[in-house]
Amino acid sequence: MAGARKDGAGKNGAQPEFAAVILAGGSGTRFWPRSRRARPKQVLSLDGDRTMIQNTVERVKPVVSAGQVWIITNDLLAKTIAKQLPDVTEKHILREPAARNTAPACGLAAFLLERQSPDTVLGVFPSDHTIGDVTRFRRVVCAGAALAQRSAAIVVLGVSPSRPETGYGYIELGAAVEPIVEGGESIPVRRVRRFTEKPDKVKARRFLRSGNYAWNSGMFLWTAKTLADAMREHQPRTAELLERIAAAWGTPKFEKVFAELYPHCESISIDYAVLEPRSAKGEAKSELYCLPGDFAWSDLGSWAALHEHVAEHTESHNANVVEAEHHVEIASTGCYVFSPNKTVALVGVKDLVVVETEDAILITTREGSQDVGKVVAELKNTGRHHLT
Repeated sequence: MAGARKDGAGKNGAQPEFAAVILAGGSGTRFWPRSRRARPKQVLSLDGDRTMIQNTVERVKPVVSAGQVWIITNDLLAKTIAKQLPDVTEKHILREPAARNTAPACGLAAFLLERQSPDTVLGVFPSDHTIGDVTRFRRVVCAGAALAQRSAAIVVLGVSPSRPETGYGYIELGAAVEPIVEGGESIPVRRVRRFTEKPDKVKARRFLRSGNYAWNSGMFLWTAKTLADAMREHQPRTAELLERIAAAWGTPKFEKVFAELYPHCESISIDYAVLEPRSAKGEAKSELYCLPGDFAWSDLGSWAALHEHVAEHTESHNANVVEAEHHVEIASTGCYVFSPNKTVALVGVKDLVVVETEDAILITTREGSQDVGKVVAELKNTGRHHLT
């Protein structure tokens, strides 16, 4: 049976060579005003002392082969990230000359590694997610890496939906195959039937009721050769450009070739570029598999999501979450407040979001916090770029 394996070992009985590709180029507009172009949420400490990208790398380091952490980012963030991640090889912090979505970013890493070690498994991880159960996360990643290597499969980590969310992509699950045992635990494996991008509310409710869908976490595993071949098949023009860039790696002309060719790659997500075309082949032929991401995952996509994430660690989900020098609460519930240098008083209010920085104040509701990105767009439209 394709993909079936009773242990987490690779082809020769050992764990496969594993590289982590961390996507860190986003602008994080929904966390304005704390998040700015040169300071997006992945380099902020939103729920602890370490930044989100530091937490991301810390989670994967125990399963990554030595020196095989790669960061895909941009010129604005590269220096900050290098400072926050001193253990990451500086030449592995790749600065995109232009934002081209996730397919060229993932593809570039695949073509670079294919030249060195085509059987190396690439794990793709966004830099701005949170994971509650790190031990379980590593176990699932190791199981997925073994599956990706032994069967040339594409493995996606799916999260059981808890609400009819319209902001995530969904995975329709197909037949179960033999689970993988990793760390003494049986990790279930399902084929992928199809991917659906961000459904409307009606579809999202139907998906939730069916019990046969998972959220697409944006975390994938595949060998360098598997992804490179998939790009050649489904995105041939972009693949040709990425191969030329990879061929210049390690030479004095790399930066010049990268800057000249990369902006001509198609700006497309890895979901649209590879996963959806593969799923169109049919469940039995696509070699797409989903492993359960039941490790307390959140993408922290808004101030409301951050409130929910922090409040989960308190006795009440309606608790106020306040980061301030001092605060007073009177008949107030469900608020998120960030004003670290001031005393904050909450009186008779519910479900507010208030975020203060040196040059801006955001006031909205938890429900309205999904629209904070529109503030950034309006500031750009009115020429107030210094605030974005």
